[in-house]
Amino acid sequence: MTTPQANSYFSLIRNQFGLLAIGFIALFTGNLGQSFFIGLFQSDIANSLNLSAGEFGAVYAALTMISGFLVLHYGQKLDWIAPRRYALLVLTALLTGVILLTTSPWLIPAVIGLGLVRLCGQGLMTHFGSTLAGREFTVNRGRALGLVSLGMPLGEIILAPVIALLIGWLSWQQIWWAVAAIIFLIWIVLLFMAPWPEAPEIKRDSSGNQIKGPNPLLEKRFWLIIPLTMALPVTLTGIFIFQAQMTLDLNATTTTYALGLTAMGVARFPGALLGGRWIDELGVSLLARIYLMPFALAIILAVIVGGNAGVLILMIGAGISLGMSSPVVDSLLVVLWGREHLGRVRSVKSALMVFSTGLAPAVLGFLIDGGVQFEVILLGMLTFMILGWLLALSPIREAQKQV
Repeated sequence: MTTPQANSYFSLIRNQFGLLAIGFIALFTGNLGQSFFIGLFQSDIANSLNLSAGEFGAVYAALTMISGFLVLHYGQKLDWIAPRRYALLVLTALLTGVILLTTSPWLIPAVIGLGLVRLCGQGLMTHFGSTLAGREFTVNRGRALGLVSLGMPLGEIILAPVIALLIGWLSWQQIWWAVAAIIFLIWIVLLFMAPWPEAPEIKRDSSGNQIKGPNPLLEKRFWLIIPLTMALPVTLTGIFIFQAQMTLDLNATTTTYALGLTAMGVARFPGALLGGRWIDELGVSLLARIYLMPFALAIILAVIVGGNAGVLILMIGAGISLGMSSPVVDSLLVVLWGREHLGRVRSVKSALMVFSTGLAPAVLGFLIDGGVQFEVILLGMLTFMILGWLLALSPIREAQKQV
């Protein structure tokens, strides 16, 4: 679908509201499988399954790794399955997971339910929304991806305080049912009233066999660009997991860190909207070179300033870069591999992100156990980002030539 030129976000929303709503709600729905949402009920879920904190953590890590492999398999199917059918299948599996998790008195079905929530929430719903926007919009791709990506931080900002209010007079199962019911009703409206695109055209060779498209794992340029795209999720996972050590070493308070999380969520909005606009006006190759700069500068200032101010600066810088990351990365993948292969390429990238974010806490844990101060760890994160940027320069230049 080629959309008409939009001079502003308002005209884009007015002209393509239905398609943007599908992607936005998909990203918002993905919050049900995110760690922050499940973490709000961690103790309740663990108690209902008779699991200790350590046992729950092991099960959760295993399910996360398995979901990474499954996203690799099912994510690419979006390149030839009709988007409406794909969304319906993922939504059905997600709601099935919620029912199993919240109602099953037996361990195995409940664990399967948790796995479906992780796979279809964090994995396939997020993948669906971003891939749909990146593929269906051409002229306004940056702006569309920026708008759609706001579904994730909006969910983080809204769901946490709402659940904190409900948790006093509803059981954790009832809260899950209420949230799932509201999301289900929104999807019913979208499934019947939104302007769904047709299934992508299936390309076949001379023998009539389906052409699956490129295998990015076999391409050098994919491996050169992966460290850049992984820099934010890997480093932020380490910060989230070991925030207690970070605040201790920087002489900050946990209250400031909590405030910083809110500030990070708010900062994602201007990051996404400005990033999306600049992609359309200045080109994705320029934004790919600079979108990590706010986080990089924030790390330097956090190490120098320290204290509560340092933590706030760090989280705000992370939020700005995080807001720009989705429209930048997805637009870059479209330019390099083509919109018809975005589902396949993005699924591989998403799977690698799951694996890398699973390894990050282990690496940082060993460093902390070895007595490494968090200021040094932050500088190590900065070094990782710089190396990722240097490696990605070659494919970024290639993308610039193709525009």
